[in-house]
Amino acid sequence: MRVHSVARILALADRIGSWWRVTLARASGAELSDGCAIAPGVNLRLGPEGAHLGRIVLGENCQLGRGAVLHPYGGSIVLSHRVFIGPYAVLYGHGGIEIGANTLVSMHCRILSSNHTVPPAGTDIRSQPDLLLPTKIGRDAWLGAGVTVLGGVTIGDGCVVGAGAVVTKDLPPGAIAYGVPALVKSYRSPSA
Repeated sequence: MRVHSVARILALADRIGSWWRVTLARASGAELSDGCAIAPGVNLRLGPEGAHLGRIVLGENCQLGRGAVLHPYGGSIVLSHRVFIGPYAVLYGHGGIEIGANTLVSMHCRILSSNHTVPPAGTDIRSQPDLLLPTKIGRDAWLGAGVTVLGGVTIGDGCVVGAGAVVTKDLPPGAIAYGVPALVKSYRSPSA
């Protein structure tokens, strides 16, 4: 009985903490719909001081796992409703990231939307502007643990990407892909 009471108290503390983190995120300029949950250690940063601010939009009932990082760097990160971002996932929205409804992004994933240009030798890479590459992930997709999605990629609705994969090219709807680079190995079966 006592363990059950402690569990209820801890669950209440988690809900209160999430409510407080959502309130702070809204106050900083992030656009969060009703029902969103933010775990401890989540880092939402719209932009550096004095720079052009980016945009973070979370649809209804989105969940951000512990330690997730969402930095638009002047671009945008837009999550539709019921998107789950797992613990320690990193989303850099320089060129814009859009994620469709009911998508699961597992722990330690990385989603990018830009790249560095490669200048001739003798010119510092760091001195060159970022190449902005919008990234789109469809609805009902699932990115396994540690997936990396490079800038400019579109992952179709219903895709499944295996753990540790590096997605360098577009994936068609319903594809099951894995590997480095990720290759389509099969497709989801149609529902009966």
